[in-house]
Amino acid sequence: MGIYDREYYRKEGTRYLDFLVPTGQVCKWLIGINIAVFVLQLMMDGASFVHFGRLGPIFGHFALDPQAVLNGEIWRLISHGFLHDTSSIWHIFWNMLLLWWFGSEVEKIYGSREFLAFYLASVFLGGVAYVGNAWWQDSPVPAIGASSGVTAVLVVFACYYPSHIIYIFGLLPVPIWFFVVFQVARDAYALLSHAQTGVAEAGHLGGAIFGFVYFKCGWRLLSLGQYFEGWKRPHSRPNLRVFRPEQEQEKEPVPVAASAASPELDEHLEAKVDAVLEKVTRFGKDSLTDSEKQILLRASEIYKKRRM
Repeated sequence: MGIYDREYYRKEGTRYLDFLVPTGQVCKWLIGINIAVFVLQLMMDGASFVHFGRLGPIFGHFALDPQAVLNGEIWRLISHGFLHDTSSIWHIFWNMLLLWWFGSEVEKIYGSREFLAFYLASVFLGGVAYVGNAWWQDSPVPAIGASSGVTAVLVVFACYYPSHIIYIFGLLPVPIWFFVVFQVARDAYALLSHAQTGVAEAGHLGGAIFGFVYFKCGWRLLSLGQYFEGWKRPHSRPNLRVFRPEQEQEKEPVPVAASAASPELDEHLEAKVDAVLEKVTRFGKDSLTDSEKQILLRASEIYKKRRM
């Protein structure tokens, strides 16, 4: 996809086929699934949670039980991200609200399939972090919730738009980077101090670390096969050839075409261009940093060469 196919270069106005590619499609599906599972929990488990000592069948089979995971029930590393505390509506409400506010924006940057892979990987690695900490601390308490995936989404959004303003309790304006740093620092302090908060801080931190590394390294989970191919290629042994001076004088040098830039780099650059152009549409050209201006300049040079 070229730079002129991006949303920022299209004319405003409704298109006949816009309804086929609605904004935040994956986020809508994730929220819908979470709500459906929550209703199913109410029907089968009731208003129960591990702290109340009443475990329903859904919680019992799909919650993130560290001992069960260590015994081979690895599906819990994903399934726990679709369960919520049925004793209160606020657990699922805030998770789904944050997922929609910020996840739909991150989905615009990476595309629906890559965003889904990123979100599920965040939930999985958050679960791994929680199980690892539970094993280390010898704490068998199960955990549920989408917070590890939502935290990863918040971190990525804050990396792209650090100056974006949110309103705490609808009143106090703070930049998103400050909100995310505060939440991560609070979870880290609670985890290190062994505070009994009833919150799975290790899972939150696992999602936060993955989100930050994912952004900084420019990973694309759907292109991991190409990364492995690139890693294997230098290790393959080249074919041996016998050098004869007389043949070298007779033959003229054959020009070799330069290898094309790897698709990973192109995708990484396009994702950065998406984020920079989105920032321009929101805050204007004056909000760009020097590094962001260099990204646009580099992209402009590449697209000019492609047109020549």
